[in-house]
Amino acid sequence: MSTPSPRIGLATCSEVPDLDDEGRLLAEALRAAGATATPLVWDDAALDDAAWASYDLVVVRSTWDYAERLDEFLAWVDRVAALTRLENPPALLRWSTDKRYLADLAAAGVPTVPSAFVAPDEAHASVEHPYLDVEHVVKPSVGAGSRGALRFGADEADRSRAHVAALTADGFTALVQPYLSEVDEAGETGVVAIDGEISHAFRKGALLTVGDELVEGLFKQEEITAREPTPLEVEVARRALAAVPGGSAAPLYARVDLLPTPDGPLLLELELCEPSFFLDTAPDRAAAIAAAFLRRV
Repeated sequence: MSTPSPRIGLATCSEVPDLDDEGRLLAEALRAAGATATPLVWDDAALDDAAWASYDLVVVRSTWDYAERLDEFLAWVDRVAALTRLENPPALLRWSTDKRYLADLAAAGVPTVPSAFVAPDEAHASVEHPYLDVEHVVKPSVGAGSRGALRFGADEADRSRAHVAALTADGFTALVQPYLSEVDEAGETGVVAIDGEISHAFRKGALLTVGDELVEGLFKQEEITAREPTPLEVEVARRALAAVPGGSAAPLYARVDLLPTPDGPLLLELELCEPSFFLDTAPDRAAAIAAAFLRRV
């Protein structure tokens, strides 16, 4: 008797119902490994409990519209996890979708970009934060694709306060970080880890410019190229993964985004929900990532 092909659902959003280019590459690799791989729009009302339960594994991939509907998204996470295996696991998705996790990682000793948070109940007309007198970035603590992120000069305190006030008025916690200018030349390094092991890395060009307007659409276009991570970047990435609740083996996938400084790399984000792997810079990794997905079935 033949063994049925594993059924893998790749969760996406309505803007990319058939997955993006990377998602399709991953689906092809899963099919080449003998699985059935199907894109599933996470909030599709036509997908009932029986439909989700029919999959052996659901992997969160391009659910990029969750940020403005976090409670709804996390309710979907809990629902699907009760019906089948969901990766990453619900506890990690819940923890990592709000960048206040950066405080947890900094407390665990991970070298992290300094971060301040202003919650909605802490905001007022003259809201202050510790980076008003230096170049800095303000963004929502729940967000994806640079949406809601703005870069401010040291002489733009009033504009910065206004953006914090706007974010908090909409119910978001504002995340404020000093702008690390080394990224303008060196770029950002993204380190992708699969099953706790480093898979590959890439370089992302600086995205934010003083005076820019807010991003329209799902994400801001990025300049991505392949990069070999330095030993220090690998070390910081491993330290960040070790500090994840449950340890480095808990997430099926992770992306550790690092910024350069004269004293070494600092963690900008640890993405455990819907990060792009930028497989176009390392297409040979698709088969290994597909194999890791299948090991979770």
